[in-house]
Amino acid sequence: KTVRKCQHNSSLKHLKNLKKIIRIALANDWIKKDPFYGIQFKQEETNVEFLSQEELETVIHKEFSLPRLAQVRDIFIFCCFTGLAFIDVQQLTPAHLIKDNNGAIWIRKNRQKTGNMCNIPVLSVARKLIEKYQNHPDCIRKGVLLPVVSNQKMNAYLKEIADLCGINKRLTTHVARHTCATVVMLANHVSMENVAKILGHSNTKMTQHYAKVLDSSIMRDMVNV
Repeated sequence: KTVRKCQHNSSLKHLKNLKKIIRIALANDWIKKDPFYGIQFKQEETNVEFLSQEELETVIHKEFSLPRLAQVRDIFIFCCFTGLAFIDVQQLTPAHLIKDNNGAIWIRKNRQKTGNMCNIPVLSVARKLIEKYQNHPDCIRKGVLLPVVSNQKMNAYLKEIADLCGINKRLTTHVARHTCATVVMLANHVSMENVAKILGHSNTKMTQHYAKVLDSSIMRDMVNV
């Protein structure tokens, strides 16, 4: 936590991996005592921020006078409709686009963070954005699908976009990924198993968390009905 600046749950993940190694060491008599004996790990509930359908539509249709904001908005929307994290969108190349036997286009890519394979159907919104930027100088020079700016600039410009759209949320590509899982997929009855495959989750545990968050959001909205 101090050196790597890891959040609580990320720290627990590393400790659990270390605990597995300790068990192997114990089984092989490499060590005599379990340093984790009697220690229990408890994850903190994470606050999953995502856009509502109305907020998503606002960002999609907002007219920006500055090209840099329009471009970053497009990347954000692409993340909302693919669920890709920032680094994965930044690395996306034409080689990651696969056409199936029915002519549908898919993104097949290993997540940089976990190595898990993502199988993402390219919806019309995402396809139009790929087509929009196919001749962009940065895309041609780097051999990538989209002109993605640095993470620092992305977050700074997304703050401007949120202000201009009247959205009182801290927009990031993580918010876009969460929006994809909740509003774009689960709210439209895509199964948890398929959402997990699209997002590159190793199981449905995180997907179930998204579903709980979505249910809570719906209940809050229904209070005023």
